[in-house]
Amino acid sequence: MRAYDDAVTGQDTYDVRFEWGPAGAAALAPSSSFLVIVDVLSFSTSVTVAAEAGTRVFPCAWRDDAAAAFAREKRAELAAGRRAVSADRPWSLSPAALRRAPFTPRLVLPSPNGSAICASAVAGGAGAVAPAAGGEAVTMAGGGEAVLVAGCLRNASAVGRFLRSRLRERGAVGAVTVIAAGERWPDGSLRPALEDLLGAGAIIAALSGALSPEAGAGAAVTISPEAAAARACFGGTADAAAAVAGCASGRELIEGGFGDDVAIAVEADSCRLVPVLADGAFTAAPLRTADSTE
Repeated sequence: MRAYDDAVTGQDTYDVRFEWGPAGAAALAPSSSFLVIVDVLSFSTSVTVAAEAGTRVFPCAWRDDAAAAFAREKRAELAAGRRAVSADRPWSLSPAALRRAPFTPRLVLPSPNGSAICASAVAGGAGAVAPAAGGEAVTMAGGGEAVLVAGCLRNASAVGRFLRSRLRERGAVGAVTVIAAGERWPDGSLRPALEDLLGAGAIIAALSGALSPEAGAGAAVTISPEAAAARACFGGTADAAAAVAGCASGRELIEGGFGDDVAIAVEADSCRLVPVLADGAFTAAPLRTADSTE
């Protein structure tokens, strides 16, 4: 099998790109102006729930001693495992648990997929996020500066509006990369996850719906075949909520007693907030006039 060069793996000739997992994020992040991480079940969904409550969420790859030290450094609560929620630690990766839990201003939220990708994509990891020029952007591992966004089905349209408005400000200059986090097989390899493909496709559809010179975006915006296929998958799914509930990840959560997490994850476009990484934590981006209009 021949090795592919960076120009091929990076989809660098396109303005809107799509890839999978940590390796995809590592390959495309340095050449991206916007990086959207999609982990529908459940990191990205949980971030939107926390953001709605006003909580700042610090991404972290693993729930271990280093995560506990990181939480102490940030003066934040450390989320427990889904089955380890208690009166003392009511916060977890479960969106339903976060919705029930009392307010905390700062939360470290470990996850092996979406949160780990966010932490590794940024220069220095989650503990040393370097702000770049422009306020919203951060310095990416491997070089370059990008705005790092948490996206899911709950805020797909809001993320699309946010990206469109920022691209219009730039005259459609700057690549958008949407990363489906996926899950893991027992051997640790990536398992593509339907829920993340649908979430990514929903965001790409919302983003590309009005990106044209006639819509005021400037020059024509190109979409990679990979991104177009993700968009087509979402567009061709008659009932995305049923698909998420019936797919492998959804069934696993439902059969494990976490059906409420799936129900929250499929609250399509119920959230108007766009969590953006700034100073190491996801916080709802300030709403500008252009963000709220089509």
